[in-house]
Amino acid sequence: MVRLVMILLGVDYLRQRWRSLRLMGWLSLLLGVLVFIDALDGALYFPITPFAALLLIEGLATLAVAWTGMGGQRTLRYAKGLTFCVAASLILAGHHHGHFILSMIFGTLFLADGLLQIVSARVVRYRTWRLAMIGGVVEIALAIFFYQPYPTHYAGTVPYCLGLGLIFGGWNMLLLSTRVRRLAVIPASSLDDAVSEADATAARATTAGASAPGASAPGASAAMEWDGPPAVDEAALTVHVWTPVGSAKGEARRQLIVDRYIAAVDRNGVISTGHAALESPEGIYISLYPGVEIDRSPDDFARLLRATRENDIPGLFQPDYPTESKAWCPSTVQVRIRNYDPVRLQRFWDVYRQDTTYNLTHRNCSSTVSRALEAAIEGASARVWGRLGGWRPFLRVIMTPELWVAAQLRKRAATMAWTPGLTLDYARALSMLADPRPSGWVKMARLAVRRMVRSRQQWRAQARETDASTAAASQDASGVARE
Repeated sequence: MVRLVMILLGVDYLRQRWRSLRLMGWLSLLLGVLVFIDALDGALYFPITPFAALLLIEGLATLAVAWTGMGGQRTLRYAKGLTFCVAASLILAGHHHGHFILSMIFGTLFLADGLLQIVSARVVRYRTWRLAMIGGVVEIALAIFFYQPYPTHYAGTVPYCLGLGLIFGGWNMLLLSTRVRRLAVIPASSLDDAVSEADATAARATTAGASAPGASAPGASAAMEWDGPPAVDEAALTVHVWTPVGSAKGEARRQLIVDRYIAAVDRNGVISTGHAALESPEGIYISLYPGVEIDRSPDDFARLLRATRENDIPGLFQPDYPTESKAWCPSTVQVRIRNYDPVRLQRFWDVYRQDTTYNLTHRNCSSTVSRALEAAIEGASARVWGRLGGWRPFLRVIMTPELWVAAQLRKRAATMAWTPGLTLDYARALSMLADPRPSGWVKMARLAVRRMVRSRQQWRAQARETDASTAAASQDASGVARE
């Protein structure tokens, strides 16, 4: 999440506030430790019932406005509202059963995430896979802590979770303050190990001009919110995704989750992993493809999953979308974003395309598109909300649910591999951050005002019709009386 906040707000905005970020980080960290320790002795001073009531109100309010969302935003709001309501209901139910169920839920989530992280790190073997395995072990230890009843017989589940949330949040703010204090500019997301240090230095130097205070991005807009995605005739950055099922040569055998995020297998046993590309109105087209056909039979596929140098092969970049779609098929899904910086995207592309290495899990089409997207939307939230001033842009970013979704997707991709499915969901989440939609309450207020105005117009029209009818009847009556 630290990296995403840096990308969305830009280093200039955050560097001016690094001392306040550090202070808030220490306060959150210390408060989290106090809340966690308070729950260990069995005598809870934490106001759990008011906290559950606030959680229930927030869940019900979210469900009330969830229908105003667009696409994935609507689904996310329903999921958030239901989660808050269920958690609050279990807390308010009290006694042993509610706390026990909550403990089992949190323990299972930590256990599943920790095991998945360990297994994926062991299989893929990316550069920091040992650190990821340590993180997985920590999550399993937390799962065991939630599973066993000691020391409060599950009564301290909620303070435990709140304390851990404050601790992790404070740690993230401390990391954020430390990084923005040291950085002159945000390093381009594309500068991985395959790019030479000289190219990386040149890219950072050229990016500094765009990061200067007051620099305006060509993709910036005066709007602060948009009611929906860009129109068909509107200039926008486009992320093309060929899903594994949609790009399979034969009829795919449906497998829940697997064929959405990993790969699809057709009746002949051929594996299709899908594809991703990025296109800008300025003529940039980023689509990395293996230069030689990869044997994706089940026997060799497990070996190719390792992000090691022996699996590096020559790659090539496709010239443009019409050429690629004509040679293969049109993309299955497109995600379009208005608020992007074509200058940063061009600088990213100038550096990244110098290396055509392709690796199925470490440097593939999806990781390339995700890095390019991050470079393109750098500072997007600051461009939209910067005129609010103060801490309001930071709070707007932190309180947007899509930030947490994007952070989890990025974490999962970093510990496993970027796939077209993950890139699709990541692009959708980032589109909500770069092109923010109106909040549910704002949209409901607008709808209410529109309905009131429309009703008032109808009442006036009906009143005029009634007056006209009354006048006509009076004239008819007067005419009959004269006769």
